[in-house]
Formats: sequence, C-alpha cells, structure tokens
Amino acid sequence: MTEILVTGGAGYIGSHVVRALSRMNYTPVVYDNLDGGFRDAVEGFEFIRGDIGDYDKLARVLKQRDIRCVMNFASYIAVGESVADPLKYYDNNVGRTIALFRAMKDSRVHNFIFSSSAAVYGDPDAVPISEESPLRPSSPYGRTKFFIEEMLRDLGVSDGLQSVSLRYFNAAGADSSGNIGERHVPETHLVPLVLRAAIDPSYAITVFGRDYDTPDGTCIRDYVHVNDLADAHVLALRRLLDGKGSAVYNLGNGSGFSVLEVIESARRITGKPIRAVDGPRRSGDPARLVASSRRAGNELGWKPAFADMDGIVETAWQWERSGKRRAY
Repeated sequence: MTEILVTGGAGYIGSHVVRALSRMNYTPVVYDNLDGGFRDAVEGFEFIRGDIGDYDKLARVLKQRDIRCVMNFASYIAVGESVADPLKYYDNNVGRTIALFRAMKDSRVHNFIFSSSAAVYGDPDAVPISEESPLRPSSPYGRTKFFIEEMLRDLGVSDGLQSVSLRYFNAAGADSSGNIGERHVPETHLVPLVLRAAIDPSYAITVFGRDYDTPDGTCIRDYVHVNDLADAHVLALRRLLDGKGSAVYNLGNGSGFSVLEVIESARRITGKPIRAVDGPRRSGDPARLVASSRRAGNELGWKPAFADMDGIVETAWQWERSGKRRAY
C-alpha cells in the first residue's frame, strides 16, 4: 500500500485526513510531537512521536520507508498569538518546515501537500476570493504560510519538488462518528466556542465588533467542513501521484456566514439559549472572507458535501457532547 507521511497528523485537520487516506486504501504514517495534537485522535494508526525540526529523525523515517508524499499539518494557527509572539510562529511554521524540506530532499521524496490558509490574502479587494487574488497577509501567521508557498515554488524549480498548496478558509465540524473533532487548547475558533456556551450557561461567546460593512454588522466567514477538507487532500494526492504537477487551490464553500448567523445556527441545533456579549473589533479582522473554490472543483473534482451551517454545527455538537474534548 502507498505510504503517506502525515506530519502534525494527530491534530484537528490532520486526524481527519488520516482517516480519509485510510478509507481510500493509502497507508498514513502519523508523525507528531503532540504539542497541539492528541495521541487518542489517531488510535489504531501507525504513530511516530517526533518534531518536524528534527532533521535526523525525519530523514531516518523517510529513508527507511517507501514514503510517496508528505502532508504537513505541523503548524501553529492562532492569528492573535502570532501577533503577540511572532518568533514562535516563524520558528515553527517556517524554520522547522525548512528542516522537513531538507530531509525530504536528501531522502528523494518529491511530493508535498501543504496546509496553507486563506490568511495569505489578508484583507481582500473583492469576494469571492480566487487563487489569483493579491497575496497580502496581514498577520505573522499569514506571512508564514505565504513564505512556505514561495519556498515551494523555488524548490519546484531547483529540486523538482511537486506540491499542492491548499488554502483553507474556516475549517469546522467533526467526523460523523463522533470519535474525533475540533480540539485546540486553548480553543480560539468560533464554532466550538459557541457550543461551549451551549454546554456551560456561565460562559458567553464574545462577538468582536458589530459595525462591519455586512448585513448584520458582524464578520462573515466561509466555513468548510473538516471532512470535506480531508477529501480534498486525497484528491490532491491523486493529482500529485498521477504526475499532474504543482498547483494551488482554495478550499471553501463559496458562501459566507456571519458571526450572528453561526450563533443562531447553534441555538437551533442545540436548543440552548447561548449567551453572547459584545467586544471590540480585533485587529486585522477583514469584514468578509469568502472563497471561490471553482478551480478545486474543475481540476480535482472536489465538491463539499456540507453546504449549510446547520449541517456543520450538528456534527460539531455531536463531538462536543461526546465528552472527549476535556478542555477548552
């Protein structure tokens, strides 16, 4: 079976991709330092504890195995934290990824799938955002993703590295089994925090700004179900292994939901009142981020199965009620 090294594979998106790979008869090999991942999220799959900055260990793994492609999810992802501590983000998301590239080069592994982000666009000129939109990241986090994409282009020229960069919009939801789901500590994403307010009446979700140029005054984001993201990774893998070359794709639903619409969806699904309080705008928050994923549809045949907010929230609610999260 075709072996795929999934770095950061015990995290939120990585653990869902591991299952998608297995369903499609690939053999995922999870490589994770468990800084932000969880061992139980990949129970039953081969697991190697290690850091992507550890060149020697990575090179041994890559040389001893028949790894056909590396998928990298080993990234810090909190925009606010990246502003407060940019060195942490540049060290891990850029510096340690360079060690990963060196290990791949020396081990002659030439296929790479990158967990990129809509943060590379910054505050867009127009929505929906296409892959040709200007890249103007407005946070250190976004710049780390931009720098890696630039490196991938250079490595494609110098070393023949074939890569697919997948620019996620807002990942949300959970596997329908209820066994894995979104679990960041501390949690910073809207959907799980809104559902926390449904579980804990003492907790209130903060709405950061009600004066944006949107119909209800709150930010609009494009939410894409994590299993739809996982399916896109498998399709991107097939593209690379078929020798179709490097590419960049947006992954989103193509429709946006405001903060208040997400809260209302959660109220419908949970039947709970969910307290919300107003807070100031957060620096660097664009009013609208909505994807055009037409290229992924045309070239990969990717079509999200979860098109509405209620369906996404329902799977996330099943996960939150499972009791497996344990901490926010």
